Amino acid sequence: MKKLVIFGTGKTAELAHYFFTMDSDYEVVGFTVDAGYIGCNEYCGLPVYNFENIENQLSTDDVYFFAALTYTKMNEVRESKIKEAKEKGFRLASYISTKANISSNVKVGEHCFILENNNIQPFVEIGENNVLWSGNHIGHHTEIGNNNFITSHVVISGNVTIRDNCFIGVNATLRDGLVIANYTLIGAGCYINRNTNQHDLYKANYSKLSKLKSNQISI
Repeated sequence: MKKLVIFGTGKTAELAHYFFTMDSDYEVVGFTVDAGYIGCNEYCGLPVYNFENIENQLSTDDVYFFAALTYTKMNEVRESKIKEAKEKGFRLASYISTKANISSNVKVGEHCFILENNNIQPFVEIGENNVLWSGNHIGHHTEIGNNNFITSHVVISGNVTIRDNCFIGVNATLRDGLVIANYTLIGAGCYINRNTNQHDLYKANYSKLSKLKSNQISI
């Protein structure tokens, strides 16, 4: 099995440890964080290394690296950390769930995290450092760039282009043929039916609280 060190000691790192351990050919051998964030010597029963000099503690020839980070600063923090890891000489790992439905000609770049029940249709191309949480539909001929975070149950119709450093919230829907520009933030429940511009922010209309209480109506 290939050896793996995970950056982070939070819940996302714990999830990454679980998925890589239960459903991949990687063996997690430890965690790493920046020196100022080391609060313990062990996490999940494994050693925690100082990231500043981790290349002196683990062999970059034998150990892969995965940054278990979310979408902070529109994914720039995760992007920066994997760049540092590559400069130290680490190769990057990806996790792709065996419970994801991925067509045989789909292309996936390095350092991706694709969870269960993603349905990815033919001719899709996914760049590097992308997170696809559970249960998304990625339509045919869609192109996803780099450093994106797609949450859960997002529907991306066919022939959509998603550029870099975007965030797409839970239950969002994207019409076919769109171009989603760099750093677009699409909130939960949004329906997008036109191209976006860089740094666009979309928010859905949220449910309104009724003056009535649930015990005042019959269902």
